[in-house]
Amino acid sequence: MNMHNKSRIAALAPPGHDSASLMRDFRHYFNHTLGRDHYQRTPHYEFLALAMTLRDRLMEGINNTRHSYEHYESRRVCYLSMEYLLGRSLRNAAMNLDLDAELETALEQLGLDEEELIEQEHDAGLGNGGLGRLAACFLDSCATLGLPVIGYGIRYQYGMFRQKIVDGYQVEEPDPWLRGGHPWEIERSEYEQRIHFGGRVERYLDENGRSHARWVDTHDVLAVPFDIPVPGYRNGTVNTLRLWSALATDELDLDEFNAGSYTEAVAARTAAENITMVLYPNDASENGKELRLRQQFFLASASLKDVFRQWVNRHGENFDQFAEKHCFQLNDTHPSIAVAELMRLLIDVHGLEWDDAWKITGNCMAYTNHTLLPEALERWPVRLFGQLLPRVLEIIGEINNRFVAEIAARWPGDVKRRERMAIIEDGAEPMVRMAHLAIVGSYSVNGVAELHSRLLKEGLFRDFHELWPTRMNNKTNGVTQRRWLRACNPGLSKLITASIGDGWVTDLDELGKLAPLARDAAFRESWHSVKQANKHRIIELVRQGCGIELYADAIFDVQVKRMHEYKRQLLNVLHVIHLLQRIHRGDTADWTPRCVLIGGKAAPGYFMAKLTIKLINSVARVVDSDPRTRGLLRLVFLPNYNVSTMETICPGCDLSEQISTAGKEASGTGNMKFMINGALTIGTLDGANIEIRDAVGADNFFLCGMTAEEVVQMRRQYDPKAIVAADDDLREVMEVLQSGQFNQSEPGIFDPIIDSILSPHDAWMTAADFASFVAAQRRVATSFRDRERWTEMSILNTAASGRFSSDRTIREYNRDIWRLEPVTSGAGADYQP
Repeated sequence: MNMHNKSRIAALAPPGHDSASLMRDFRHYFNHTLGRDHYQRTPHYEFLALAMTLRDRLMEGINNTRHSYEHYESRRVCYLSMEYLLGRSLRNAAMNLDLDAELETALEQLGLDEEELIEQEHDAGLGNGGLGRLAACFLDSCATLGLPVIGYGIRYQYGMFRQKIVDGYQVEEPDPWLRGGHPWEIERSEYEQRIHFGGRVERYLDENGRSHARWVDTHDVLAVPFDIPVPGYRNGTVNTLRLWSALATDELDLDEFNAGSYTEAVAARTAAENITMVLYPNDASENGKELRLRQQFFLASASLKDVFRQWVNRHGENFDQFAEKHCFQLNDTHPSIAVAELMRLLIDVHGLEWDDAWKITGNCMAYTNHTLLPEALERWPVRLFGQLLPRVLEIIGEINNRFVAEIAARWPGDVKRRERMAIIEDGAEPMVRMAHLAIVGSYSVNGVAELHSRLLKEGLFRDFHELWPTRMNNKTNGVTQRRWLRACNPGLSKLITASIGDGWVTDLDELGKLAPLARDAAFRESWHSVKQANKHRIIELVRQGCGIELYADAIFDVQVKRMHEYKRQLLNVLHVIHLLQRIHRGDTADWTPRCVLIGGKAAPGYFMAKLTIKLINSVARVVDSDPRTRGLLRLVFLPNYNVSTMETICPGCDLSEQISTAGKEASGTGNMKFMINGALTIGTLDGANIEIRDAVGADNFFLCGMTAEEVVQMRRQYDPKAIVAADDDLREVMEVLQSGQFNQSEPGIFDPIIDSILSPHDAWMTAADFASFVAAQRRVATSFRDRERWTEMSILNTAASGRFSSDRTIREYNRDIWRLEPVTSGAGADYQP
C-alpha cells in the first residue's frame, strides 16, 4: 500500500457518538457481520452487535493513544500480571466513552433492553480473586490519568472454574468463557513471539574470541497476542491490555497423520495450547508445577520480546536509553522470572556484557509483593527449572553467585544470613526462590498496605531491608470508583452527584463533602431508601440463585472473597451457630434480624477451604429448615461468586466482614469496595482495615480480634482448649459442632475442622478471636437497630473513602516508582509510524 492510500485511510471520519450513529452501526453489525435479521433476534447476538459498535469507538481511541505515546517517545510501564479480573465490559465502555445517554436513546428506539443485553456478557475468566481485580482497577486508573501503561497477561481459554454446590460440596466445572466469543479483543497475530522450552545450552566463541551461550534444540511455542482496549474516563485515552495465547509452531505432523497416528499428529498442538488452557492449574502434582512454571515463563518471555520488538524497530541495537524508557512492574511473584529472561535477551540475543545488562535490568524492574504467607511465595525445584528452562537457570545461578558474594562482603562469616537470602536454596531438593530473584533484580519493592509493608521489612524480607534500606516502600491498594460506585450503584451515584457534584468520579476525595450531610435527616432518608432498593436486588439474586428468601429489614452481613483459612470464613459460621443456639434457648429479646451471605471459591486442591464450604452449607440448611429462625436469621452460601455478583452485592451490603487473622492479609480490596458503597466494617487490625479505621474513625468501625503483635505473643503458648473451656458461648458452639447436628447423615466429616480449632498449632487462631468477634457483633446488632445512627455511619464511611481510590494508588506508584509523564490522547494522532 502506498503512502497516498495510507493517508486516505487515516483521513476516514471517526465513528459518531450520537444515537443515530450508534443505531446505524448496530444494525450493520447485526445484519451484515453477524448475519441476523428481525426473524433471528436473540439477546446474545444483539449483545455482540452492540459490543462491536462500542469497540469501534474504542479502537479509534486505542490508535490515537498509541500514536500519542510514540510521538512523544514516552517512558512506559509494562504491567506484568498472571491475572486480570475484568468483569463485564459493556457498561464500563459506555460510561467511560460518555455514551450512557446516547446509548440509552439508541437502545430505546431499537426496542432493546440494556440490562438484558448486559446479562449476555460472560465475566472474563482471567483471574480468581483480589490480585486480578486490583490489576483491572489499576489499568482503569492508568488510562484515566493518561499514563502510558500497557498490561500484559495470559488469555486463558478457561477461567479458574465455575463453582456448583452439590449436597453442600463445591464441585468444579469448566468455565469456557470464550465459547460465545469475546467481542472486545483484537487478534494481533503479526506480533506473535516464539517462546523456548527444554533443549540444552551450548557454548561458542565469536570472531573476537568472546564466549557466548546459545539455547538450542528447544521445543518452541508461539505466543499470539490479543489486545483488549482499556478506556480512561472520558479523556480520549484508551490503553491496551495485551493477552498471550499459546499456539503450536507446527499444528499438524503430516508424517504422523499419513501413518494413521491421528492423536500423535496433533500432540504438539495440544501440548502447546495447554499452556494457556486453564487459569492457575492445581500445582499439587508435578505436572501442575511444570504447567504453572511454563505459564509464568510464557508470559514473561512473550511480553519482554514484544517490548524488544518495538524498541529495536525504533532504536536498533542501541540499548543505552532502554531503562530510562521502560519500567516492568511485576504484580506479585508470579512474573518474577522476567528478571532472568530480560538478562538472557540482553546478553544472548542482543550481545550486551553482563554488567551492562544487569545495570539495565536493575533500573527497570519493580516488584509488588501481595502476601505475608511464606508458602504463597513461588519456589521451583532446580531440577524442574533445568529440564524446562536450562539457559534461564544458568542465568539465575550467576545472579545468585554474584549476590551471595555481595552478602559475604557485607557480612563476612555470616553463613546463616547467606543461606536465608540466597536465591537458590540448598537442601535435599534445591529450590529457586522467585521472590528473592524479584527483590535482587528490582529497584523498587513495595507492599500493598502500611501494616503489610512494615511486616515485610520486619519479618519476611528483613534481611533484604537491612541490605537495601531504601528499596522497600508502601503503596496501599485502591479500587476504581468508576466501576465500584458510579457503574454498580447508580442510585447512590445519582444521589451523591445531585448533592455534591460529579467531581468525585475522578477525584474520590470529593466524597469528603458528604460528611456534613450525614447530619441532615432528609439526606439520611434518601440514603436509606437507596440502600433498601439495593438490598432488594440482592434478595432477587439470592432468590433466583439459591431459592432462599431474605428479609429487607435485616442487616445484610456479607463476607465474599476467596475461600482461605486465614480469611476465616470459619469464624463467621461459628458466630452463626452461636446465633442459632441463642434462638433455640429463646434469647431473642432486642433481636436484630440478620442475613449472613458468604461466597467465594476454594482452590480445587485446598481440602480445608472446601470442607469449610461444606460446613457453611450444612449450617445454612439447618438454619433455613428451622421454623424458629424465620424472620430472625438466614445463612446463604452464594455459588460461583464473581465480579458481576459483587456488583450486585456490594451496593446493598450493610456489614462488611474483614476478619482475617491479624498479620496475614496483605491489604484487601473488597473492604474498600464495601466502604465506598456505605457498608460498615467489622474487622481485625489487619491489612488495609487499619487505614480504613483511621480514615473513618473508631466510632464508625467495629473492631475485633487480636493485633498482629498479640498474635505473635499468644502463639508461643496458645491453648485453644483452655479458651473453649473458659468461654460458655464457644463451648456451646463446639459441643453442637461435635454432636453432629449439621452432619447427621455424614458422621465425622467435620472432625478436621474441629481438630484445627482445638489444635495449639492452629495458625489462624480462630478460638482466640471468637469472644471478641461475638462482642463486636453484639455492638453491630445494637447499632443497626438505631436506623438514623446507622445511616449516619454509612454516609461517613463513604465520605471517608477517598484515600482508597486506585487513582491515588497509581499516582503514588507514578510519583515514587514509575516517573511517567501523562500524555493527552490525540496529540500526535496524525502521526504515522
